[in-house]
Amino acid sequence: MKKVLYLLLVVTVVLIGYWIFSWVQSLPDHGSVLIGINSWSIEISFVMFVVTMLIAFCLFYLFFRVLGWLLKMPGSIKVRGKNIKFNRSQEALIAGLVDSAEGNWEKAEKILIKHVSHSGAPLIHYLTAARAAQSRGALAKRDEYLRQAANHSPSSEIAVGLTQAELHLSENQFHQAVETLSRLHSINPTHATVLKLLHQAYKKVGDWEGLRNLLPTLNEQKVLMEADVKLLETEVYSEKLKDAAGTANVGSIQEVWATVPAHIKSMPGVVAVYFAAMIDAGSGQMIESDLVNALSNRWNATLLSLYSNLQAQDIDQQLVIAERWLAAHPNDTQLLNLLGRLNLKLGDLQKSEQYLRKSIAQEPTVQALQLLGDALFKEGEKDKAADVYKQGLTLAASQLDRYVGMIAE
Repeated sequence: MKKVLYLLLVVTVVLIGYWIFSWVQSLPDHGSVLIGINSWSIEISFVMFVVTMLIAFCLFYLFFRVLGWLLKMPGSIKVRGKNIKFNRSQEALIAGLVDSAEGNWEKAEKILIKHVSHSGAPLIHYLTAARAAQSRGALAKRDEYLRQAANHSPSSEIAVGLTQAELHLSENQFHQAVETLSRLHSINPTHATVLKLLHQAYKKVGDWEGLRNLLPTLNEQKVLMEADVKLLETEVYSEKLKDAAGTANVGSIQEVWATVPAHIKSMPGVVAVYFAAMIDAGSGQMIESDLVNALSNRWNATLLSLYSNLQAQDIDQQLVIAERWLAAHPNDTQLLNLLGRLNLKLGDLQKSEQYLRKSIAQEPTVQALQLLGDALFKEGEKDKAADVYKQGLTLAASQLDRYVGMIAE
């Protein structure tokens, strides 16, 4: 555009000069111009004076144009050099990304770092090089590139930190990932990706208390689906109860149970963990009535198994409750086994044998066969008891063989 304007200017000057020349030529007296300096003077025709001025103007214009171009030349050369280096760095970035995608980690790392100083996006160079370094097992190099990325782009702390956390997670460096993500969470508590990775890292290290504190934010920010949040809630409180159960401290177990939300307490899986923990801690009597109520409201095989292992204070009352349940669940083999065992404890051997034979007829189990053998032995039927014990051992051996076969597969 500038060249066109310069051309129009020159053409305009030439046309104006030609018009003045034609106008002067048309006059009867062309006139003259006298120029004097001290004792020195010169007289020329007006036409020659105009032509000389035009030539002088053009020469001065060209002189200053050339002078301006020469003055700008070093800067232009410098800018041109920068542009060349920038273009090379862009080409290097593309080549590095392609090499990374193709698995040429070492090649990608070298080309990215070589041209990073002239790049318009050095952060991408460093982060991609860090991924390439980890992929080839150079963890020290990976950490160095991440440090350089953080130093070069302080305002991109979240981006650098997320990359670092992702690399730590993929390398099973879970504690380092938690440390990085906790720092990012303090900077931006609602960042969706930070929350998602932090919840994964907490699960890996088993920090259930950290996950419990994170649950409200995960739900508010819609980081996980509602169903996934509920599953995570169930897992968190179940694991916290298991940790408390490991202490065998009744106070710790009940303290954790008090923090569990009501809608989680109603889940059979969670309440089963609590009941099992209390039974293992030797305080089954404290939860006996709650366990009975839970089974009466919702029949559950796991809860029934816990009730069967409960050392109740009043076996007669336990038998009454179990017989009441039998009316609603007459073919439940586990309940029949419980009734058989309770009657065996109370000395009603015929009733015990009746329940146990009914259970075995529906589904033979090692426990039922053992209890039946005990009942027969107490009745004095030692040969029959021996046969039943033998059946139980055979069943146990076959189950063990199946289990070993499944492991081998």
